[in-house]
Amino acid sequence: MAVRTFFKNLLKKLSFNPFSKRNNFKLGLYGPPNGGKSTLANRICQDWLGEEMSTVSHIAHETREIKIKEQVTIKNSKGKELTFSLVDTPGISTKIDYEDFIKKGMKKNDAKKRAKEATKGVIDSIKWLDDMDSVIVTLDATKDPYSQVNITIIGNLQARNIPVLIAANKIDLKKANLDIIKAAFPQYGIVGISAKYGKNIEEFYEQLFKLAK
Repeated sequence: MAVRTFFKNLLKKLSFNPFSKRNNFKLGLYGPPNGGKSTLANRICQDWLGEEMSTVSHIAHETREIKIKEQVTIKNSKGKELTFSLVDTPGISTKIDYEDFIKKGMKKNDAKKRAKEATKGVIDSIKWLDDMDSVIVTLDATKDPYSQVNITIIGNLQARNIPVLIAANKIDLKKANLDIIKAAFPQYGIVGISAKYGKNIEEFYEQLFKLAK
């Protein structure tokens, strides 16, 4: 009886959980600078961990190093859980010029340092794609999605066959155009959100469960 009880308890512990194999699931936040990646990272962490993850700024390339928040667990409307490591990456850009930072009010030496760090950050972001299980591409819904940067990001994701969800951010702004983003990337699931104000964030979380299947 003792042996039978032991194995019965063991089976309970090993019972099938569709997300159990995803305890080390890496979910990457990718996109161009100032699309709202770090704001979305903070929204996710505030909602589920009660703390922020990244620093945000109106100046591009505020995030210049890979940032990871381990063991983020979210729940859907059916009570299922999904646990992942959230990876906030530096914004990907095809051109980084220190003079652009000077125009934003930075001193020359600081601008050059920021440009150098941002360039390294872009390289690191691309390298880290090989470690991603799924990726959220965060785009500014007020901007033209047919940009060289976006094509570069999507091309790298397609080449690696990584599951993608596009978060069309800033839909709280009047210039936001969700339809044009859907037309640009019909091959991917797209959800319109405001990471800053939490608009439509519940639908975003529901889409994460579909992305992780």
